[in-house]
Amino acid sequence: MVLFRTLIWSTVNSMEELVPKDSVIDKYFFTPLYRPRSAWSVVAWWEARRPVYNAIVGATGLLTMTVAATLGQPPLMALLGVPIVYGLAANVCYSFGSVLDLILRRWLGPPADSVGPVLLRYGFVFSVGLTLLPIPLFVFGWVMSHIFR
Repeated sequence: MVLFRTLIWSTVNSMEELVPKDSVIDKYFFTPLYRPRSAWSVVAWWEARRPVYNAIVGATGLLTMTVAATLGQPPLMALLGVPIVYGLAANVCYSFGSVLDLILRRWLGPPADSVGPVLLRYGFVFSVGLTLLPIPLFVFGWVMSHIFR
């Protein structure tokens, strides 16, 4: 438990040093460092950030679909159902953020004040990375198909 607390605290401090103050990234991911008084305020904090999360992950998905369609990898019709399922799955996983936040607050107590922003940052980076992952695979497939014609 001490290791987990140290990891959260060191991550918060090291990341805050890299981000310029009063930037959009600072306002969305780092400030205000929230100290919710109830479970509903934890959920409200997460829900206030959901539209930005959805917009960025959705835009990343559009980029991935555009690259895939440009390279002619999967048929366009196959791509049309994937974003709906992927978007629903991403939002279900996002909803687990507030649940995990509440569990960790209960388990760790007051030192867990910064766990919500940490979970949001890691989940956001994971979601965007996972959404971009098909691009190098499509490019690799396109290159291989042109080399071995």
